[in-house]
Amino acid sequence: MTFTPAIAEQRFVLEHIVRLGELSEEATPDLIDAVLEGVGQFATGEWAPLERIGDEVGAKWTEQGVVMPVGFAAAYKAYVEGGWGTIGSPQAYGGQGLPVSLATAVIETLGTSNISFALAPMLTVGAIESLVHHGSREQQDAYLPKLATGEWTGTMNLTEPQAGSDVGALRTTATPRGDGSFLIKGTKIFISFGDHDMADNIVHLVLARTPGAPAGTKGISLFLVPKYRLTEDGAPGEFNDVRTVSIEHKMGIHASPTCVLSFGDNDDCRGELIGAEMGGIVAMFTMMNNARLNVGLQGVEVSERATQRAVAYARDRIQSARAGAPNRESVAIIEHPDVRRMLLRMKAQTQAARALVYYAFGQLDRAPHDAAAKARLELLTPLAKAHATDLGNEVASLGIQVHGGMGYIEETGAAQHFRDARIFPIYEGTNGIQAADLVGRKLSMDNGATLLALLAEMRGDAEDAELLRLIDACEEVARNLLASETDDRLAASYPFLTMLSIAVCGWLMEQSGRIAARSEGDPAFLKMKQAAARFYVEQIVPEAMGLKAAAMAKAELLYAADAEAFAV
Repeated sequence: MTFTPAIAEQRFVLEHIVRLGELSEEATPDLIDAVLEGVGQFATGEWAPLERIGDEVGAKWTEQGVVMPVGFAAAYKAYVEGGWGTIGSPQAYGGQGLPVSLATAVIETLGTSNISFALAPMLTVGAIESLVHHGSREQQDAYLPKLATGEWTGTMNLTEPQAGSDVGALRTTATPRGDGSFLIKGTKIFISFGDHDMADNIVHLVLARTPGAPAGTKGISLFLVPKYRLTEDGAPGEFNDVRTVSIEHKMGIHASPTCVLSFGDNDDCRGELIGAEMGGIVAMFTMMNNARLNVGLQGVEVSERATQRAVAYARDRIQSARAGAPNRESVAIIEHPDVRRMLLRMKAQTQAARALVYYAFGQLDRAPHDAAAKARLELLTPLAKAHATDLGNEVASLGIQVHGGMGYIEETGAAQHFRDARIFPIYEGTNGIQAADLVGRKLSMDNGATLLALLAEMRGDAEDAELLRLIDACEEVARNLLASETDDRLAASYPFLTMLSIAVCGWLMEQSGRIAARSEGDPAFLKMKQAAARFYVEQIVPEAMGLKAAAMAKAELLYAADAEAFAV
């Protein structure tokens, strides 16, 4: 199936949901079109054709390092030479300095064309953010120009065999060498693109403990650890004692090497402190929060590709006459009501996920000079990460269902989307952790004022009675949780996150439908936009009210049976 960039949809969301025109005078309609169409052509020609070989062959570990499938190195070089990594990077380091929201559309197109491949630039963006906010001037000058272009890639190294979600349990050490640098020693697991053969250097951002540091997260520092140490002229030089022990054999995203990295096997792995000693968690969360939004974007990407594949199949697959039709001739399955239901749900959920994630990125663009936008971004981040990735799984599953038995057969490609999507609710903080963050830190911001302000704005715009009812229910649950004990908050966290996410998506989708109704442009696009918005508000929004009981329930029921009883 041919990949088609979602240019019209991206342009609509950037203009009406992000309101990109408010963010940059340089981001003119002509420039936006040039970027969206240019990356669409690039992704179609260079990255999309590699999607199947990436899944079927995948990255391979060798004693010389990780080797990517045939064609990947050349396609990545074309990405660098095309300047696609520079869109949102700082101008001072060779970037174009355009809004992050526009760079988001670039990453979305790349990820929709080849979701495993796009993890490499996605993680590099996070490394850039961390160095921009916390790196020294010397570190920025040495590394940002190459990271901005993508000539070098970046990684994030938190997880260890004994320290997953409990980051404070990590054991990797950083010992001062006496010259301002540190010797890094330890093992990190689940490192996406921890090694590959597409770039001249890989810049690892590594959490470690300095001697005498206190236990837990308070004692953690962040270090810059390149695969190759830099020479005096800034080029990659001597190997820095970072060894790839193995790569994982995974359910999906096979072209994204997930590495086990060993630092300092020969006691010669050198790192530089980023920011203040024992300030590692703050510096790393700059990168992680960016990554969480981009993982939410992966939910959009897999939804878009699964939907395109399902629509193409449903239009071509001839099967049975339409029930009740006078003509008993077999028709394409897209004519059958239940298939239409699935496809329209896929379209609506994909558009809703995109609206939510892009809206969050719009707040990210505003955050440096707008305190209210910064607070709203913090509130929206767990929603964008968790709900959009949940939708990616739902839409990918529906895509298999539309294909019927052929969806379960690998040759159609529908199963790949479902396998790829399953990791998104897990990495960069599981969706359960996102829900806990929402009811813990985010709900409590300003004693709930940030959330209540968002709900008030939504209530002022909403027209549909069920959407208004859901907004009111979200406020009722929020006020209840603010007064609840910790266990009760956590027990209610996931249903509340889903309720709130659907309410926000409903608000954005209802707006989109109204705007499409009064807009001029491609009639087919605008008609589908209105149909998807109506489906979302009339059929998906009312479903969320069914979550209220769970969101108001106490934790007591969850502990009514002891741990041993679960094994009965």
